[in-house]
Amino acid sequence: MARKALIAGAVILLIAAFGIGVYVDQRNRAGVPAASAAPAIDPSALVRFHSPTLGEADARVHIVEFFDPACGTCRDFYPFVKRLMAANPGKIRLTLRYAPFHKGSDEVVKLLEAARKQGKLWPALEALLAAQEQWTVQHVARVDLALPLVARLGLTMEQLRQDMQSPALDELVRQDLKDAAALDVAQTPEFFVNGKPLPSFGYDELKALVERALRENYG
Repeated sequence: MARKALIAGAVILLIAAFGIGVYVDQRNRAGVPAASAAPAIDPSALVRFHSPTLGEADARVHIVEFFDPACGTCRDFYPFVKRLMAANPGKIRLTLRYAPFHKGSDEVVKLLEAARKQGKLWPALEALLAAQEQWTVQHVARVDLALPLVARLGLTMEQLRQDMQSPALDELVRQDLKDAAALDVAQTPEFFVNGKPLPSFGYDELKALVERALRENYG
């Protein structure tokens, strides 16, 4: 009796295993990834029309960086990325996406975008990164302390303050944060090279991914 029960149990397990295998196979054939497969990246979430870009438009290697101006690691990576671009002139393009995870950092993003309206985004960004410790206090971004640092760039400050209040900038920040969530960006900086995320975080990993993209696109 016990032997019959064991045989019956084994048959049930075999049928169940076969059914699971057929189900996974059908999902794969239909183009639906199995549960263990990595999710595909939505290209539209990587870059939006408003995303600031540095470098040649026809560069075949495209770095997308999700970035928080109050993030110390973002500050440290910025010159590293610029050196990669300088070492490969015309071949690498950088697009910044905002991920203001620090408290108050969204207001600094609006400052940068308001400076952009006056043609001073990149100088403003570099000025703020160079003096980041002056306006980021205990991991909180203080836009009131950041404003005097960009005033030295020859900006029209009254216009800049008005532009910072634009509802369009609120929408810009919301869109970038929505895209960051869609791409599972939980911390900054986060990099994608030609749509591929870093396999693991680090300078060497970013350099290796960029160099691979350069070989693939320029030989």
